[in-house]
Amino acid sequence: MFSTMSEAFSLKGKNTIVTGGAKGIGLGITTAFAQQGANIAIFARDETSAKEVINDFESKYEGKFTFYATDIADIKQCRDSVARYVAEQGDIDVLVNNAGIARGGGLLEMDEDLTAWFECFDVDLHGGVRMCYSVCKNMRDSGKGGHIINITSNAGEIVNQPLLTPYASAKAAFNHFTRCLAAEVAPYNIKVNVIAPGFTFSNFSKNMPAGSYETMCKTIPIGRFAEAIEIGALAVYLASDASNIATGAVFTADGGYAIQH
Repeated sequence: MFSTMSEAFSLKGKNTIVTGGAKGIGLGITTAFAQQGANIAIFARDETSAKEVINDFESKYEGKFTFYATDIADIKQCRDSVARYVAEQGDIDVLVNNAGIARGGGLLEMDEDLTAWFECFDVDLHGGVRMCYSVCKNMRDSGKGGHIINITSNAGEIVNQPLLTPYASAKAAFNHFTRCLAAEVAPYNIKVNVIAPGFTFSNFSKNMPAGSYETMCKTIPIGRFAEAIEIGALAVYLASDASNIATGAVFTADGGYAIQH
């Protein structure tokens, strides 16, 4: 338990895994965590980007920063990376399932193998489930519990136009998986929550024409996209002792976009 707000929101010394933590929203999350004192392991495929982030963090912050080459679509890689992390760094306090892919379109627009559908589910849902399985076992067996934060999307709660059927369906499934897992692991002091961002400045949006950005902002009540560090700030809350009473919740962070749909 905490006695001050600085203690409540501190992540000092917390061992944290962030999938896809070197770019976009993931970088906003790792940056916020590093500023709050966390030890951060980036699980990702792109070693070059991750090492650049780690070198930058090491020059600014006091935590320990590491990289584990991991494709979350491969269950053996997930299992082996988590096992190696525990052997090298110790028990896990926080997991952020951020890595994902985006595939748009409707069902009838897909090819006959439904490639977009299965790709989205294999990464955006099953990838997070693979990580949760190994990490929750460590959190349970350590006796310390922990915090899991699943990054989904407001698309999992609404029907967008143009359609994002495979992406939105996978995110909606991940939201409900989070609720189910939260109920299952609550007796082990493990909290599991979702952040569902809306339009956020990231690698996907940085090259957007100014006119397109202005048009999209008209659909958002607050009139702008989120900054990745703002999603990071919410993740800090959900990883910290301040959120110990919260579990099984979906925190929509989209500037009010979803309430209009």
